Amino acid sequence: MISANLEKALNEQIAREMHSANLYLSMAFYFDKEGFDGFSTWMKKQSAEEMDHAYQMAGFLIKRGGTAQVSPINGVKLTWDSPLNAFEDAYHHECAVSKSIDNLLDLAIAEGDKATQDFFWQFVREQVEEEATASSIVDRIRKMGETAIFNLDQQYGSRV
Repeated sequence: MISANLEKALNEQIAREMHSANLYLSMAFYFDKEGFDGFSTWMKKQSAEEMDHAYQMAGFLIKRGGTAQVSPINGVKLTWDSPLNAFEDAYHHECAVSKSIDNLLDLAIAEGDKATQDFFWQFVREQVEEEATASSIVDRIRKMGETAIFNLDQQYGSRV
């Protein structure tokens, strides 16, 4: 049985994951509008991954005797000044997600809930990759400049 504190925190994280999915979908739509089909494909896959996280968390919560909730999601940004700006926002967003995952793990540790600790370690590890990937894309765009942006767009469109 999961504690009321952890149930509340997990439901808040589910809402954050759904917000992340909406943010990345909004970025995909921005990229579509600007003609960056590859970046759009990449962001759509990122959005689907965030929804999968919400599903995993809801399933875990239910297995532990809690109630998963679908909370209202705040609106997301709709446009960016450039692909670089969008990926900078994605990087900063991933850093914020990492912090919220860390806080959830800290709560599970404080409550001695080993099952929740074990469950959230996968997300701690994944966030290392998410931050590194977003940071790498930002660095590549900065180094390669606007002239190479279409090459990068094509490359990131092949994400599996």
